[in-house]
Amino acid sequence: MQKKVFQLLADNTSGVLSRISGLFSRRGYNIESITAGATHDPNVTRITIVASGDDEILEQIEKQVAKLIDIKDIRELKPEESVYRELALVKVRAEDDRRQGVIAIANIFRANIIDVATDSMIIEVTGNQSKIDAFIQLLHEYEIIEIARTGIAGLNRGTEKLVHF
Repeated sequence: MQKKVFQLLADNTSGVLSRISGLFSRRGYNIESITAGATHDPNVTRITIVASGDDEILEQIEKQVAKLIDIKDIRELKPEESVYRELALVKVRAEDDRRQGVIAIANIFRANIIDVATDSMIIEVTGNQSKIDAFIQLLHEYEIIEIARTGIAGLNRGTEKLVHF
């Protein structure tokens, strides 16, 4: 099993995510993460999907998604040619006596403390998946109350592979 990151440009219409996820569901494909948002053109949505499977399955995913009527472009974002980022919000139990340890870990990862309550903190961290995973692993010595992860967003490096409509 391997993972591939696909970038889709799709018409910004209602139901486009439903049609994409329905295709995955009907075919029994797994979506590891999916993110979507409008581009500089409000009529186009950029969708980043991380899927896993063997080479044949990943090739079929690309071909089947490309056939959907809303899809303008699909391409693989190869790790050596792309930049990936993920955002995570992590709520940690942090009483007064334990806050300095959490702050030290956040500083090491260049994370931002975005909320402090009497018994907890919310920390925002961005980076690649391995950075987020390492950050969360270090926080396990504290009580993690909640985690919200966005999934991967990515772009190709440079301007050679831009798609213009």
